[in-house]
Formats: sequence, C-alpha cells, structure tokens
Amino acid sequence: MSAGAVRAGVWGVGVWGEKHARVYHALPEAELVGVHDRDAALARAVAERYGCRAFDSADGLLAACEAVSIAVPTVGHREAAERAAAAGRHALVEKPMAVTVDEADAMVAAARRAQVVLQVGQVERFNPALLAARPHVRGPKFIEAHRLALFQPRSLDVDVVFDLMIHDLDAVLDVVGAAPVSVSAVGVAVLSGNEDIANARLEFADGCVANLTASRVSQDRLRRIRFFQGDAYLSVDLFEKTCDLLRVDVARLRAALRPAGPAGAGGIAAGVAPEVAAGQAIERRRLEVGAGEPLTLELQAFLRSLRGAGAGAASAEAGRAALAVAAEVRSAMKLRARQWADRAIAAS
Repeated sequence: MSAGAVRAGVWGVGVWGEKHARVYHALPEAELVGVHDRDAALARAVAERYGCRAFDSADGLLAACEAVSIAVPTVGHREAAERAAAAGRHALVEKPMAVTVDEADAMVAAARRAQVVLQVGQVERFNPALLAARPHVRGPKFIEAHRLALFQPRSLDVDVVFDLMIHDLDAVLDVVGAAPVSVSAVGVAVLSGNEDIANARLEFADGCVANLTASRVSQDRLRRIRFFQGDAYLSVDLFEKTCDLLRVDVARLRAALRPAGPAGAGGIAAGVAPEVAAGQAIERRRLEVGAGEPLTLELQAFLRSLRGAGAGAASAEAGRAALAVAAEVRSAMKLRARQWADRAIAAS
C-alpha cells in the first residue's frame, strides 16, 4: 500500500467479488479494508485469505471505505449502488449494470445527486488484445463477434445476452459511438430456464452491421471479435490475447493491378503475377499486445479516476447503453420465440 491509497471494499464475494478482493489486496494504490457478503462464512474466508475485515453489514463496510466494488447478484445492484451513493462512496458495479434500464437510470441519478463516481465492470474493455486493436479500428463496416463458453451452473438468473453477450455489445457500442437503429435476434434455452445461446444483428445509421453470437453451452471456449473496414481487417482473440492486422495500401494495390504501360508508368511488372503484385500491397502483422490481467487494469483505471488521473472504467452511461441494447436483443429474441410458437399452433 502506498501513501494516498484508496480505501476499497468489496460487497459480494462470490466468483467475481473474490477476484476484486484479490486484485485490491495486490494493488499498491489500494488498501483493501474489508468485504461483506450475505454468506458470512464466505466473507470470513475471503477476508482471512486477503488480510482484511469481514463486515457483518453493508453499512459497516461502506463506513470504512472510500470506494466499493459491487459484485452482488444483478437483482441487488440498484439497492447496493443507491446505498453506496447515499453513504458518499464511489462504486464500480459489475456487469450487467442492472436488471432493467429504469433501474440503471435510478442508479445514475443517485450517483449524480451524491456527486460520487459510478462505473461499470465491462472488464473486456481492458483485455490487452482489444486495447492493442483499438487505435487501429476506424469506421468499421462490419463487426463479427463469437463468445462461446462451457456450461457452468452460475449466472443462470439472467440469459446469455446479459451474462456474456453484453461484453461484445459494449465493445461494439464503444467503437461505433452510437446506438443501433435496428436490432434482430434469436435465442434458445438449452440447459436452463433462460436463453443459453443467442445471435444478434445490429444495424447502425452509418451503415455498419454487427453480428454477435454468444453461447454458454458450447464444448469449446472462444472469445473473438473481428473488425472489417475500408482498408483493414483486424482479428482479435480475446481468449489467447492476440491481435492480427491486415491493412491494404489501396493506392499501391490499384497501381499494382494496372496493366503495365511505358517504362516508368507503373503497373504490373513483366513476369509478376497479379496475385503477387496484389499481395505486395497488403500489410500483414501481429500487433504487440501488452501484459496485464483485464480486471487488474480495470480496477487500476477505476482507482486513478477517483484521483482525477484518468477516465476510469466504463462510465455509468456506457453501462446503461449496453444494458439498453441488451434489453432490445432480449425483446427481439422473445418476439422470435412467439413467432415460432404461433407457427407451431397454426401448423397443428
């Protein structure tokens, strides 16, 4: 811990909350003062592991810290965020930000009234591979994302859109810089009561189209997002943390494919196949990807923002925007399911 370290706490120490406690404990810019969970035994175990206090109440935790990570189940995000704001505490709430957009709006309003920072744990923003790709993504025409995970009996209180796809929705909205004008989707419940696999198509006013697939019932793990734009293609492997760039020198390509003219006039040189000449106009390289765990990078950004030294994690407004589009995707899935049901009834 360094001088001026932020006194941080973690409210909810399940799978993700425990990770927050681990990271705060390791960061010199943070002092992990304690944790709280409705499961007191779990809170004590995590507190012992990271050398902090297990608080019997959320109010006790909030009184002891300056900032808190909120990692309770999604249904409790609004209450926790409003209580943190009322106590004058900055908060980072895990994704999805809330159950509904109305709840998200209430959380934003509470933070504004209290003049505290509210940010959202869209941790994929801090994946080093996406960070490496981001400066090269300019005006994409088509975005394709696949996020496939093995089945795990957690987070089943929400569908796969709110559980997994919301990461890619946030990434797409951040890149495009606008909300979609059209959303269509299909989803299927396989092993739970909510949709476990979903596909969504987002269309934007500038003509960009994003096609997103998420599954939590796959046999393989995959997290990949690809950006196609006028002069480049980027393939980002979020799981392996690699990023490949193919960039086309359009002027050189056109010159290379132009039939050879008089000496010095350019065009395909004698004896050079067109595909070879075209290949010479395409730059292929693997971008350098920095080190770092996404959650560590995210919490460092959150802490810096509290000291006025950076933008922080995803803003509450960005978290709300991703939630709003996720709700549109959910509505589109439900509409498709009703259409299937109506056709089945008509055919019977």
